[in-house]
Amino acid sequence: MTQVIEIGIIGSGGIAAAHARAYKKMPDVKIVAVADVIPGKAKEFIQNLELKDAKPFDDHQELLHLDLDGVSICTPNVAHHLTTVDSLSAGKHVLVEKPMAVTLQQAIEMVEASKKADRMLSVGFQPRYDPNMQAVKELVQSGQLGNVYYVQAGGGRRRGMPGGTFINKELAGAGAMADIGCYSLDLALNTLGYPKPLTVSAYTSNHFGTNPLYHQEADRFDVEDFGTAFIRLEGGIVLNFKISWAMHMDSLGPTLFLGTDAGLKLTPAGSGPWSGVWDGGIGEISMFHDIKGHHVETEIPVKQHQLDIFYEKVRDFVVSIKESRSAPIPGEQIVINQAIIDGILRSSDEGREVSIEIPNFN
Repeated sequence: MTQVIEIGIIGSGGIAAAHARAYKKMPDVKIVAVADVIPGKAKEFIQNLELKDAKPFDDHQELLHLDLDGVSICTPNVAHHLTTVDSLSAGKHVLVEKPMAVTLQQAIEMVEASKKADRMLSVGFQPRYDPNMQAVKELVQSGQLGNVYYVQAGGGRRRGMPGGTFINKELAGAGAMADIGCYSLDLALNTLGYPKPLTVSAYTSNHFGTNPLYHQEADRFDVEDFGTAFIRLEGGIVLNFKISWAMHMDSLGPTLFLGTDAGLKLTPAGSGPWSGVWDGGIGEISMFHDIKGHHVETEIPVKQHQLDIFYEKVRDFVVSIKESRSAPIPGEQIVINQAIIDGILRSSDEGREVSIEIPNFN
């Protein structure tokens, strides 16, 4: 008899719908409850998604009283911490959407709750499931580049500013850094094996979001729409990171990995005002190295795939529950991602380089 995994969803916005649709494709999963703090919204969500067996709740604590195997946290960023800690403490495995949290301290507390409850905490970075992303990591980890000493990462959209909860610091914690910057950071850090950051010197701005000519909610826009940082990592590696929601430019350039034996260049897929960041796949991959005194560029074929990487992310969470595996994208790893975002915002606010401290989790 097939083991059925019972899932609850906390939050009922667009990303929650994506989780629900993914779960609905799995014959061994049953969505049994949805919670949303806005009265009636969970019930409406259940009706719209035709989740016939699911119960609606206005309080996530009531949902957590059910005998659930796992929970998808799909709330605005500001609620990730509370709902995740509560879910873990209630004995549920958790898949929390990115960014992991609003602050570094919140992310640390989420990992500590996972350890204390002995429950999985996985973070939703679906680009990890792109075969090209995996190939880049394998290439770098194979040692073909030699010792990597410099990485340039990030990217930018020309007119990619969202609205709603994304542009309010109280709800989102950060702007472009948290929304799309975390993807680019994960690409670079995961490829390198997630070395810890040591220091950050950063600058952020919001010239476009606060201008009514460029954003219809300019009066309530109080997060950054652009940021750049110089980050020192363990192992003598430096990361030049930049991200934007909007800019008068076509691109902020490719992602680069410079090594002592070769270099790697990645360009993001797509074109137009919303392209240019790593939530949209890889367009081209090239390796540069010297052969007998000649500078040689070799194109690496980009893998064409039909994978639904969002589905793959959610499915991996379910399989990990069924097989009692560790988290596919563990919270203790993504704390490093959160620490860099935290450091960037602190450095920008203080106008100086700042140090980053991350505890060692047992």
